[in-house]
Amino acid sequence: MRQQAAGEDETQMTPTPIVLYGIPNCDTVRKARAWLDQRGIAHEFVDFRKSPPDRAQVGRWAAKLGIETLLNRRGTTWRKLDATTQAAAMTESGAVEVLVAHPSAIRRPILEVGGALLAGFDEARYVEVLAR
Repeated sequence: MRQQAAGEDETQMTPTPIVLYGIPNCDTVRKARAWLDQRGIAHEFVDFRKSPPDRAQVGRWAAKLGIETLLNRRGTTWRKLDATTQAAAMTESGAVEVLVAHPSAIRRPILEVGGALLAGFDEARYVEVLAR
């Protein structure tokens, strides 16, 4: 969220949109949503199952976070993928294709606010990013 500049009144401030991406029944997503709600932090929630991210969006996330951070190798979706598909995800372009086809394999939640992007829920990182 943007801080008020000297000489700027509150009516001139434009809040930075906060978007949280994930799957509603994911425990980590639920923790992140509850944390935001408990602090009265307005945000938009985008359900991967109803509105999956497109290739361009996943590509931006992969470029900024790296595939090791973006790819959830511990989840059920990843474990159910065949070895050929998993091997394709070893490169950034291959990982993007796998994640577009299987958005449940994206580490969740993804938080976008301003130019910041986080994968997973870490309260200290959320505090740091949202205080900007």
